Amino acid sequence: MLRLRPLAVAVLGLSALPVSSLVHAETLLGAQTVTAKGYAADTLETPQAVEILQAPAAGGTVAGELLRGKPGLAAQSDGAWGQNPVLRGLKKESVVVMVDGVRMNSAQPQGAIASFLDLGLLERAEVVKGAGSVLYGSGAMGGVVNLITPDVGFTAEERLGGRIGARFSSVDKGVSGAALLTRSSANSALVLGVAGRDVDDYRSPDGREDRTGYQSDTLLAKYKHKLNEDLSLRVNLQRHEDEDVWYPGSARVQAVQGPNGRVPLGLVTIHSPEQRRELYELGVDAKLAEGTLSAEIYRQEVFRQIRARSDRFAKDYVRNDVSFVTDGAKAKYLFPVGENHLLTVGMDFWRMRGDPERYMDNNAALDNNVRNDPFNKGVIESSGVFVQDEFAIGETRIVAGARFDRVSGEAARKGMTQTSGLDNTDNNLSWSLGAIQPLDESLSAYANLGRAYRAPDMRERFEDSARGDGYYHVGNPQLDAEVSTSFELGLKQADAALQYQVAAFYTRIEDYIAGRVTGQIAPSGARIKLTENLDKVTLYGIDGSASVPVGAFVADAGFTWLRGKNHQDDEPLFQMPAPELTLGIGQPAERGFWWRAQLRAVAEQDRIAAKFSNGTENPTAGFVTADAEFGWRCGKVGAFESAGLAVQLSNLADKRHHEHQTEGVSGNELAAPGRGIALSLNGSF
Repeated sequence: MLRLRPLAVAVLGLSALPVSSLVHAETLLGAQTVTAKGYAADTLETPQAVEILQAPAAGGTVAGELLRGKPGLAAQSDGAWGQNPVLRGLKKESVVVMVDGVRMNSAQPQGAIASFLDLGLLERAEVVKGAGSVLYGSGAMGGVVNLITPDVGFTAEERLGGRIGARFSSVDKGVSGAALLTRSSANSALVLGVAGRDVDDYRSPDGREDRTGYQSDTLLAKYKHKLNEDLSLRVNLQRHEDEDVWYPGSARVQAVQGPNGRVPLGLVTIHSPEQRRELYELGVDAKLAEGTLSAEIYRQEVFRQIRARSDRFAKDYVRNDVSFVTDGAKAKYLFPVGENHLLTVGMDFWRMRGDPERYMDNNAALDNNVRNDPFNKGVIESSGVFVQDEFAIGETRIVAGARFDRVSGEAARKGMTQTSGLDNTDNNLSWSLGAIQPLDESLSAYANLGRAYRAPDMRERFEDSARGDGYYHVGNPQLDAEVSTSFELGLKQADAALQYQVAAFYTRIEDYIAGRVTGQIAPSGARIKLTENLDKVTLYGIDGSASVPVGAFVADAGFTWLRGKNHQDDEPLFQMPAPELTLGIGQPAERGFWWRAQLRAVAEQDRIAAKFSNGTENPTAGFVTADAEFGWRCGKVGAFESAGLAVQLSNLADKRHHEHQTEGVSGNELAAPGRGIALSLNGSF
C-alpha cells in the first residue's frame, strides 16, 4: 500500500497555500462564492450569511479547526482528528459537508467526515449558514460546508506553476507537508497534489493527552480537456488515508454480556487503525443555446476499520470493517430568461450502501470471535429535482427556489433479529425566498425565509448496538424526516473604512431526530439510547463579524449568541454552543512583515438538557485564550515567484479548557491543546 511519509513531503515544503493569504483562517467579505447560489456570486449580493475561510498559513490540522471561533460556527470533537462542523447549533447530521461540490456521505458515529481532506490541499472553505435544501437536498438544515481544492483554468499560452512548503508544530510534535503542481494550455488544465501529516499525542496543560496522534496522506488529481469552444470534460480523483486514529471522547468503563454473564472490560476506547476516502468523478460542461449545462457522475467510498479496545484485556474486543459507497449523478442548467431572470434547473440522485461486518469477543477469555453486525445491507437512496430563479425588482435582488425530493431507506436486517418493517420513504418539498436591498454603495440589508429537511441516516434507521459513547443505541426505521422553517435578517457592508456582517436568525424544526437516554438497560448492562422524533425544537440567535482599519493596523471582531429549546421536554436543547466573542488586531502586508494577535472569550454554558440527557450533560466553564501570529512575505526568491514564513503561537497562557461540544464523560472531557508554536515555510512558482 502506498504511504506518503510527511517528513519527505516536508523536505520539499508545506502548506499548499498562496503566500498572499492572511495568516489566520480569515473570513472574506465581498469575495466570490460558488456554493450559496450554485454559481459564482459575490457574497455581498447573496441574501444569506456566508463565510469564506482560507486555511491558516501557520496552523490548522483538520477542517473543523477552521470553523472554531467564527460567527455562528463551532466544532464538535471526540479527539484531535474527529472535529465535526456545527452551524448555528446544528451538528453533523444537519449539515451537508462537500468536497468540490460532491457531498460526503457516511453513517459514522465517531470521527468527522470533514477531516477526510488534508488542509494542505484546501484552497478555501465556503460555509453557507441556514436552510440549503433547495440546492443540496437532505441534511442542509443548518447549512452547507463546501471544501474546495485548487483548480486551474485554460490559458492561451502553456503555463506551469505550483506551490510547496513545510510545517512543524511543537504541541503535537507534528510534521506535515504538501506540494501542488499545475499545468495549463488552451485545451487542457491539470492539477496534481500530494499532502502528508504525522502528528504525535498533543500536550495540554495536564500533560500529553494519550491517543490524540495520527498519520494521514492525501492525493489529488484534477484534469480538464476542451473538446471545442462549447464543450469540455473534467475528471476529479481524490484519495485520503488515515492511520492510527483514536477517539478519546469515546472512552468509557464498560462490560460486555457473554454466554456466562457480564465480563468487565475496564476502559474501552474506539479507534480506527485504517480509514480512507476515495472519489472518482467525471463531469462535462457545455454551452447549450443561451445557457450552460454542468453534469457529473461520481462514486465516493468511505472505508473504515472501527475497533473497540479494552484496556483491561489489552486487545480489540470489537472489530468492525465497513464501506459506505455512494454512487451519484447530478446536473444543472443555468440560463437567462429575458433580461431580468437567471434560472437554474437541476436534478440530483445518489445511492449509498453500507454493510458492516462486525465481530466481537464476549466470553470470559475474550477470544470467541462472534459475528454481531449492527445491521445488514443498508441502502439510502435519494432523488430530487429543483428550480431556482434570481431576478431584480428595482434595486432589490431576489433569489427564489423550490425542490422536491424522494428519500427511501431499506435494509436486509436491523440489529441481529428484525427483518421486516424496515422500508420507509419520505417525500419532501423544500423552498427558499431571499431578497437583498442596497441601502447605499457599500451597505445592503437582506432577508431570507426557507424550508429544509433531513431524512434519517442509516444508523438512525437500522442500527441496534452498543456505541463508543457507552450507550446501547436502538434505531427506528420508521422515523419521520425532520422539517425546518428558518428566517434570517442581516446587514452586510464592505468598503475601505469598514467591513461587517451581522445576522439574526430563527429556526423551528418539527420531528427533530435525536437519541434519548432512557432508564432502560440493555442485556449488556449499558443504558439504552432510543432514536426518536421530538415534537419540536427551536433555535434562535445573532452572529456577526467586523474589521476596521486603525491607522496602520486592522482591528477585527466576531461574536456568536444563540439559544436552543427542546419544547417536548421544556428545557434547553442538548449540547448548544456557548456565547463567545473574538477580538483581534494586526498589521497585514502583501510583502514584508505582518502580524496579528487575538483574544477568544467563551462564556460558561450552564443551559443543559437535564431531562433529555438523563443527567449526562453538565455545565461547561467559560474560558479566555490568547493567540498570536507573525511572519514575513517575500517576492521572488530563487526559483519561487513568492515565498513566506509564518509562526503561530497558540494558547499563550496555557489555559486549560474544553469546548462544550467536546465528547466524553462529563467532568472528564479531553482538554484542548496547551501552549504551542508552529512554524511554516511556503513558496509559489
